[in-house]
Amino acid sequence: METLACPGCDLLQRIPDLEPGGKARCARCGAILAGRSRDPLDRPLALTLAAAIFFIVANTSPLMGLSVVGRSASTTILQGAYEMWVEGEALTAVVVAFCAVVAPGVYLLFMLTVLLAVRRPPAPYWIGEMLRWAEHMQPWSMNEVMLLGILVALIKIAELAHVDAGIGMYAVGGLILLLTAIMVTFDEREVWKRVEWADGSVTR
Repeated sequence: METLACPGCDLLQRIPDLEPGGKARCARCGAILAGRSRDPLDRPLALTLAAAIFFIVANTSPLMGLSVVGRSASTTILQGAYEMWVEGEALTAVVVAFCAVVAPGVYLLFMLTVLLAVRRPPAPYWIGEMLRWAEHMQPWSMNEVMLLGILVALIKIAELAHVDAGIGMYAVGGLILLLTAIMVTFDEREVWKRVEWADGSVTR
């Protein structure tokens, strides 16, 4: 049982252990204080596995193809970052590579490790630290910003060249939706309950 302050009226109250799908409301104003997902581990795991597949496709398949005056070219995310580096835009290349490849890749790797490790509690204590690192990486996963930038660029060059969206473009769009779904369905409190701490205690 944990104690929380209501975000609406600041009333401090104890939250009982909730059943799957249950919600706790404030005794004074009725605001939702806490909730428990009906499927707190399996659904996020399935979404994370799907996101990992989309991530691989997004980074190995062409984002788009350009055709102009008989010449054509295509590029992936990493190829685009490399070209920026070669053209002297080192800072931009590093930011693009980190926010579009490194951060989401590390986030998905950590989430997969955490969700697989807690399926049979108690999970080792270092899982808690890995969960913290996943939370740090999540805000840096900015695929949606990159996709928006690509769409703006496509609109600007559409009059100068023929543009075809590649498989990687659709994979990035799917990855953005899956990352959002993971954040919505994942209940980190369920993970903390299954972690075995260094002193041997387990919160259940």
